[in-house]
Amino acid sequence: MPSRDEMHARLFLLRAAEPPAPAIHQYVAVHGPVDAVAQIRHRTAPTAVLSEITRPDAKIDDDLRALDNGMARLLTPEDGDWPLGRLTGLASLGAPLALWVRGSGSLAELTSLAVTVTGARASSAYGNTIAADFGYELARAGATVVSGGSLGVDEEAHRGALAAEGRTIAVLANGVDLTHPHQHARLHQTLIEQGGLLVSEYPIGTPPARIRFHARCRLLAALAAATVIVEAGQRSGALAVARAAGELGRRVYGVPGPIHSATSQGVNELLRTGAATVASSVEHINYQEGVR
Repeated sequence: MPSRDEMHARLFLLRAAEPPAPAIHQYVAVHGPVDAVAQIRHRTAPTAVLSEITRPDAKIDDDLRALDNGMARLLTPEDGDWPLGRLTGLASLGAPLALWVRGSGSLAELTSLAVTVTGARASSAYGNTIAADFGYELARAGATVVSGGSLGVDEEAHRGALAAEGRTIAVLANGVDLTHPHQHARLHQTLIEQGGLLVSEYPIGTPPARIRFHARCRLLAALAAATVIVEAGQRSGALAVARAAGELGRRVYGVPGPIHSATSQGVNELLRTGAATVASSVEHINYQEGVR
């Protein structure tokens, strides 16, 4: 468990820097969060660290209120529930300084056997069906389904897992107190009720933004032993998840789609270049081994 000072220091860092912040992460790993924040405040930290601080006067009052009223929890590397094995390899990509979670589940336990299923927001009926089927079958097999909580493939993967009475994690590009997209309020509530989690490295009240959708790709890749891309166009953010998973040494799978479908061009290219392995059923996905 982190001390009060360690928790406050990490809350400040989440507010003061826009993730990923690899220089700050490395500095905190060496000096500890309390000393690192003290040196940041006194401008005696290295230039690379100070350059990642975008809000030096950040306040943590809203975060403390959220913790006090039990609306959310803060997990830090000092916490026993921190998924250390999953996140250790993220140092080069910028490991999270802490994570906000909503729900009573254990993040370490939920991610010990987990598969990320993600893909196009503007998905086709084909993609939606495949995502729901994969989410359902993975959950039935005892795996946690990790996805981004977005429309399209993400939504269907979450709903498939919930239909199997399984557990699923939504990694958000905004604060865990906000619902984005707004129509997913019930989905989020059901996810929590069934033992899943909402997870974010963004402080309470943080709105979604393009840069945040991109940054969370590395977390989607890191929190599971394998990543499955169901549908993805040539510029889909899901391809960034696949790239991050490959850099982390995780297994990457792609569901082949029609060659004339714009929403399958990106995933088909992953398969053509060997960056992903074909998965046309859950039986093709190996998630029993790998980083824990």
